[in-house]
Amino acid sequence: MRKLGLLRDKGIERAVREMLKSKAKTCIYLYLLRKNGAKAEDIIKGTRLHPSTVRETLSRMYDDNQIYRKKIKNDSIGKNPFMYYPVPPVELLKRHTDEIEERLNQLVSLSFSKNYKKNNRFFRVKIIEKVEEL
Repeated sequence: MRKLGLLRDKGIERAVREMLKSKAKTCIYLYLLRKNGAKAEDIIKGTRLHPSTVRETLSRMYDDNQIYRKKIKNDSIGKNPFMYYPVPPVELLKRHTDEIEERLNQLVSLSFSKNYKKNNRFFRVKIIEKVEEL
């Protein structure tokens, strides 16, 4: 991926990759954030990913509600292309915290299996969301 300024930060890339679980998704998501939306052809050029990889990944990301799209009105003959936009990063983070909570609660539930009777208190892990504006 080309230089993206702040969005090129390795820590940010790692955090987004952790949430999206794919290098291609991460590359496309960060590109869309930087450009504030783009057509598939622009994403292909900008990310330097293979065209079929971009199209398949965009489709999966749309199905997973990680991006959204809008039809572009086209006066010429042919299909009207889509303009793709990223879901806000805060929304991705909320979904990711829900996944983490679920995994942690599964882990806690192992403590209360039939074979483990030492402690009969029940616990539930809840990550409190707090986003502050700077």
